[in-house]
Amino acid sequence: MHFPAGSAARLADDYLGEFACALEARLVCHGRRPRSNAERVELTFAPAAVPASELALLASAPASELALLGAQRARLWIPAAELRALASRSPTARGLASALDAALWAPGAPAVMGIVNVTPDSFSDGGQQLDPARAIAHGRELLAQGADWLDVGGESTRPGAQAVAAEVECERVVPVVAALAAAGAGVSIDTTKARVARAALEQGAQVVNDVSAGRFDPELLALVAERGAGLILMHMQGTPQDMQRAPHYADVVDEVARHLRARARAAWLAGISPARIALDPGFGFGKDLEHNLALMRALPELRSLGFPLCLGVSRKSFLGRLSGEREPARRGSETLAMLVLGAELGAELHRVHEVAPARAALSVVQALVDRGAG
Repeated sequence: MHFPAGSAARLADDYLGEFACALEARLVCHGRRPRSNAERVELTFAPAAVPASELALLASAPASELALLGAQRARLWIPAAELRALASRSPTARGLASALDAALWAPGAPAVMGIVNVTPDSFSDGGQQLDPARAIAHGRELLAQGADWLDVGGESTRPGAQAVAAEVECERVVPVVAALAAAGAGVSIDTTKARVARAALEQGAQVVNDVSAGRFDPELLALVAERGAGLILMHMQGTPQDMQRAPHYADVVDEVARHLRARARAAWLAGISPARIALDPGFGFGKDLEHNLALMRALPELRSLGFPLCLGVSRKSFLGRLSGEREPARRGSETLAMLVLGAELGAELHRVHEVAPARAALSVVQALVDRGAG
């Protein structure tokens, strides 16, 4: 996982400090990443955090336009160069410029995270790798296909899935994590439980992928900080048991962004370096079709929070809603379409069931980016 260049202290202050979180600055991208510092940009923020004098300063900049959308949100349209010119005189402009920098920051080469579900009931491949030997063999095959990471999980988080005791989860994942880490794999443990995460980290896992973003187990963030591990924080409305019953948002992008920012701050306050944090919008976790599509279009906006993005769309049911394919294992083409779009919109880490086609598709995207940069 990568992070924008700069000192750790400044990064923490710009993205996770008290004022930065109160400002809630984001770049509004309308489905594309900005390409140049020269263009006029649109940003949204919380005006309650900003003194009236600074609002007036932003509004007075050449070619700028400020709109107050009630007490909660404001929109600013301003040439990027003008915003940067104000940054030395205005904490608000500096905060907005940091959001712009994060969205403009070029993603690293796309990384592929292969899924190893050691579960009987995952939505797509439940039961296929419940036996540890089969799970280990599957992980090694994904490595051979070009996986950068392997995400090992022992508890299904599909809609309606029932919780699994930590003891059972450990029995499922610990031997698999140990064998794959010994084989040289970068291993992520997909769990919400500190006990499971600790056991996996002791066997060589390097990242904790928590769909609850540290909300289900209060000990998990402290554990990640203690071990110096990486952390993927995901947004989920509700729990796996009830998240798809009736998902509802006034503004899904705003609410997901606010949640992810708050959880990243909680991780930072627990002692986790911002350089070890990635964010996941949580496609399919308490979202309907339109929510998922809105979040996909908003990936550049979520990038402006200042952290790498993990994209977990592989074989998801909303893809079947779009294509008509009812069988999850046959949604490979739909998954690849979303991976390519996600990479273009700024996602860096792609969590997939099928590594070889993902690796091939993303290598084409990267080749286009590399040649364009040259």
